[in-house]
Amino acid sequence: MFSADAIEEALALLHIWHYNPAEEEEGVGSADNPAPVRKNGFHLDSKEPDWSKFRDFIMGEVRYNSLMKTFPQEAEELFVATERNAKLRYEGYKKLSKM
Repeated sequence: MFSADAIEEALALLHIWHYNPAEEEEGVGSADNPAPVRKNGFHLDSKEPDWSKFRDFIMGEVRYNSLMKTFPQEAEELFVATERNAKLRYEGYKKLSKM
C-alpha cells in the first residue's frame, strides 16, 4: 500500500491530460461557415511538475535505485537523459494543448 505522501509526490510529476475528439469536430467547416476556427480536443490538466523532485522520486523506485548501486556512472547518465526526456515530453504536451 502506498502512503498519501507517496501518491501526492507521484501525482506532482505525472502528466495528466485528456482528449475529446468531439471538440475538434465542432470546428469542422460547413456550407454556412466554410473556415471556422478549429477547436483543440487535447487538454493538459496537470500543472508543470516540480522538476527538483524528479530525482528523489525515481530513486524511490527499486529499479532505479538498484541501477545506481550496480552501475553508478551509467546510472547517472541515464538519470540525466530520463529527466531531459520527461521535460521534453511535457513541453510537447504544452504545445499540443495550445494548438
